[in-house]
Amino acid sequence: MAVFKAAAAQMRSGISIEANLAEAEHLIREAAAQGADYVLTPEMTNILCRDRDQLLAAAEPEDGNAALARFTALAGEVGVYVHIGSMAVKLGPESVANRSYLIGPDGGVIARYDKIHMFDVNLPGGESYQESALYRPGDAAVVADLPIARLGLTVCYDVRFPDLYHALAIAGAEVMTVPAAFTRTTGEAHWHVLLRARAIETGSFVIAAAQGGHHEDGRDTYGHSMVVDPWGQILAEGGSAPGVVIATIDTAHSADSRRRIPALANTRSFTPPAIPAAARAVA
Repeated sequence: MAVFKAAAAQMRSGISIEANLAEAEHLIREAAAQGADYVLTPEMTNILCRDRDQLLAAAEPEDGNAALARFTALAGEVGVYVHIGSMAVKLGPESVANRSYLIGPDGGVIARYDKIHMFDVNLPGGESYQESALYRPGDAAVVADLPIARLGLTVCYDVRFPDLYHALAIAGAEVMTVPAAFTRTTGEAHWHVLLRARAIETGSFVIAAAQGGHHEDGRDTYGHSMVVDPWGQILAEGGSAPGVVIATIDTAHSADSRRRIPALANTRSFTPPAIPAAARAVA
């Protein structure tokens, strides 16, 4: 069991990687100055760009990645856990990974996670996203066992898939991390309820660092970075502007919540319902 201060850094990433890194560094330093032991940045910390060619030209592979080198050096300097929610990392001429990096206070990379669920949706008003056209999805869930807590790593759209969070909790994760770039449309409708549901279902803390505001590439993101406790209570929440929200996490509350409502222990396997032949024919 451990008690620590967790910070969610809310950004408004644009097309300039250098400008984004400068903003992220400023927020990480601000969180460390406020006593944070762990800082999470949003999805697409290094660049938020809907132009395929422009993003492919700007993204770098992991080997020799200047942004990653800057963040590992920063973590070592400020002496806290720096969790880069995700970056666009080039995998080949036509594909990138949406990859999260958890960096230790010594500057070493502790864990990597590639976003599993691709945001392929068509929203009202003509807003459309097809992540799978550019991003290569991951296929492995990741839990990081730290001295301060056991973290379950996810990214944005993953939050709509409770089976992933259940698997992370069964593996011992007490804290779920949700870096995100939720659209304003979906955020206004679902952000709060999804984060609180994942916390309640698994008896876990949830730390969610978001993008917020109007971005250079034309999109609008919801913001409202927050920390939620295992009982579903919001401990800290931001608005739409860049900034830092901080809350104290006591992992004993996760264990207590799981004792009070032992949903993980009570899980049972079951046979899925049979699909009638008529329904199959219609489908």
